[in-house]
Amino acid sequence: MEGDADIAKIGALVADPARARILLALGDGRTLPATALADEAGVSASTASAHLGKLVAGGMLEMERDGRHRYFRVAGPAVAELIEALARLSPPSSVHPLHKGTKPQAVRFARTCYDHLAGSLGTSLMDAMLKRELLAAGPGHMLTPRGADELTGFGIDLPSLRERRRPLVRHCVDWSEQRHHLAGALGAAVAERMFELGWVKRSPNGRAVLVTDDGYRGLRQTFGVELGPV
Repeated sequence: MEGDADIAKIGALVADPARARILLALGDGRTLPATALADEAGVSASTASAHLGKLVAGGMLEMERDGRHRYFRVAGPAVAELIEALARLSPPSSVHPLHKGTKPQAVRFARTCYDHLAGSLGTSLMDAMLKRELLAAGPGHMLTPRGADELTGFGIDLPSLRERRRPLVRHCVDWSEQRHHLAGALGAAVAERMFELGWVKRSPNGRAVLVTDDGYRGLRQTFGVELGPV
């Protein structure tokens, strides 16, 4: 790449309020149809289609077709990280009257950030893993031998994660908690395992993740995480 990065182009894409709401709706890694994103943005289907076209052309979103329907998702972890970073710097936003997004309190309590857990749930889990020395504190938050043993027992296939090009352990600054939550291949695998076990499930109406009774019990017994009520 010659010269400086042209961040103004990305800035222009996210500057529109409707496009910003679309990006926030997809920042948790979901794939949503154009009709749902029009509802999230509080705009007509034709207006949403124009916005979605610009986001795809700008490399922010990917689109796939299923018959007559179009489905959209963020174009990789880097886009999700950008959305999270912008959210950390942004003031609170009032909810559009036509915008049926998740209740802010529930989103702050538990959600996914692309493919890993975030919110109070994600940061509490990260704190507990450091306290139990499953991760070593420091810039890289490396996995410890004890962490490898316990996470293997939890059902995480660490050898397959280490074969991937993606970093095993990364930390991400949570926009609502202003602390780290666990990202990287390990963060994604832990989130996937919790969904498999039924500890967490997607909210039917938005971006929040719901912690089940089994989840509260399993988090406490396995990781020592004590979560308060939403």
